[in-house]
Amino acid sequence: MTETIPGPAAGPQALALVPKAEAKQSMKDFKSDQEVRWCPGCGDYAVLAAVQGFMPDLGLAKENIVFVSGIGCSSRFPYYMNTYGMHSIHGRAPSIATGLASSRRDLSVWVVTGDGDALSIGGNHLIHALRRNVNLKILLFNNRIYGLTKGQYSPTSEVGKITKSTPMGSLDAPFNPVSLALGAEASFVARTVDSDRKHLTSVLRAAADHPGTALVEIYQNCNIFNDGAFEVLKDKEKAEDAVIRLEHGQPIRFGVPAPDGLGSKGVVRDPATGDLRVIDVQEEGTDGILVHDAHSPSPTAAFALSRLADPDTLHHTPIGVLRDVGRPVYDTLMAEQLDAAVEQQGKGDLGALLAGNDAWTVVG
Repeated sequence: MTETIPGPAAGPQALALVPKAEAKQSMKDFKSDQEVRWCPGCGDYAVLAAVQGFMPDLGLAKENIVFVSGIGCSSRFPYYMNTYGMHSIHGRAPSIATGLASSRRDLSVWVVTGDGDALSIGGNHLIHALRRNVNLKILLFNNRIYGLTKGQYSPTSEVGKITKSTPMGSLDAPFNPVSLALGAEASFVARTVDSDRKHLTSVLRAAADHPGTALVEIYQNCNIFNDGAFEVLKDKEKAEDAVIRLEHGQPIRFGVPAPDGLGSKGVVRDPATGDLRVIDVQEEGTDGILVHDAHSPSPTAAFALSRLADPDTLHHTPIGVLRDVGRPVYDTLMAEQLDAAVEQQGKGDLGALLAGNDAWTVVG
């Protein structure tokens, strides 16, 4: 037995203030004249093509779209988009994008970052953008390695990872980016895979429509320094048992189809521990199988789902939108506060403020 879970209440969309394009656009309109300089076979190519192909669907004026990146292989992204963009400072892209989105609400602001850029030097900047719920769309490319600096272990590398910087194996426990985002109270959290164009595009569409911060983790292959890291999620036969495709309002079933046409495995909550576990439907039946609720006000269930995947084998990895909830958007609140201040006290005079009497005098 399963319950029906409603979708989110209708509300203003994230792109409502961004001017629309005057003419119909195509993928070609979003390709820049720059030579794409990633290693042949890099997963970044697939993500770039998906984004360039998806942008025309938004119908937004190109001059009102901005891509901001930090440092890393993925952070070359703004060069290849025929929009405005900034290749900024290591780990600081969320902060720069926050200022841009807060001061220019007529822009669609996207952040492109990697697991090293976002979760190492940029970790503090990322979590604060998420908790503030700034109107940003953050694409976090996760290849579980440092690619640009030639193959050192990253904040998402598995324990025991042997690299140039950890010849005897990494001792660090890895971050789970989705868990981290949910812990920071992100209002939209999703995961997808570089090679699944259809799924990637659908997740990008949902992120673009979301008012507030949307974080999309993209598993992306680095074929030079960490080739095959996500092969279990991409191989058709292996993926049936490894990947849990989440759909709002649908029972969480996956694996080889059972007689009822749905997956032969399901996710239930263990009554003894409260943790989620995977069951064989033919052995244990369908009672108790969870129905995915991406719009639940509490992130508890989404967080539990994010912990299902084995960090070493990646079996039972959920992909799709884990959380999509509405809460106040930072830039909207800030604009309302500024409007209220002007209404109460009038427009300020910066020159008068700087030349005013409210200053310290230092006596020698």
